[in-house]
Amino acid sequence: MLISDTLRQKLRKPGKYAQAVLRWRKLTFNDAPPIFGNAKPKSGSHLLLQVLNGLCQVAPYAYTSSLPIRTITSEGRTRSEAEILSDLQAIPPREIGWGYLAPTQANIKFLCQEGRVNYFIYRDPRDVLVSHVFFATDMHTGHGMHEYYKSLPDFDARLKVAIQGIEQDGLVLSSTYKRSLSILKWLAEPHVMCIRFEDLINDRDRSLLAMLDEIEKTGYQIPTPREKALKILIEAINPKKSHTFRSGKTGGWMNHFSEGNKELFKEVAGDLLVQLGYEKDNNW
Repeated sequence: MLISDTLRQKLRKPGKYAQAVLRWRKLTFNDAPPIFGNAKPKSGSHLLLQVLNGLCQVAPYAYTSSLPIRTITSEGRTRSEAEILSDLQAIPPREIGWGYLAPTQANIKFLCQEGRVNYFIYRDPRDVLVSHVFFATDMHTGHGMHEYYKSLPDFDARLKVAIQGIEQDGLVLSSTYKRSLSILKWLAEPHVMCIRFEDLINDRDRSLLAMLDEIEKTGYQIPTPREKALKILIEAINPKKSHTFRSGKTGGWMNHFSEGNKELFKEVAGDLLVQLGYEKDNNW
């Protein structure tokens, strides 16, 4: 008999909880601050998820939620703020939550409460575009853009569509600029630790230590010695374990952007890369 992914995950939780009780038997799950890991799609969410799983080995959390909280369902329906808030409120103290949430007023009000820890991972929009096109074309046949991308002659044509967006024949994809505006909004939130995917890859130790510091800013003392905690988090990271893994590298856009793609990106996104700190000016 086939078991659905949702049911399979529900069956796993009691076992994970029992293991965590044994691991943290001298501590309570109610002491550690609530943690939520947030991401833009194709920006390193599964890398962040691995770090969150590692945190369960360094502080009294039983497990990380197996299913993300999404703004848009897999069927393409935009969920209401009430539905999302209900999911957020349902996360028990022992569980680390994660998802793909927009910086709406309701989400910010809940997540940015005093005593909570929020991580938001983002990535160079150019690498996100390349990852998105490969994912929607070759890896996820159920993606809303899959059939359309397959109908185009080559990667260059698909990338142009991804940059400028499209709205025709029932297809709706916002421009790369509009899709990136939420990054700027999360960056403006003082109660959210924003993490660049590139830093988590290229400056790993400093980034992981900063994530541990973020927990202790709430006044909670992590029970695992810092050196040991860092080692645990490093061992938890393995990008190839992600089912959406393709390259795990930074700056890969350079191998895929034509001069025409560059000019189109600059026309559509303006100084977005400067605002995000990826370029000093538009002469790239």
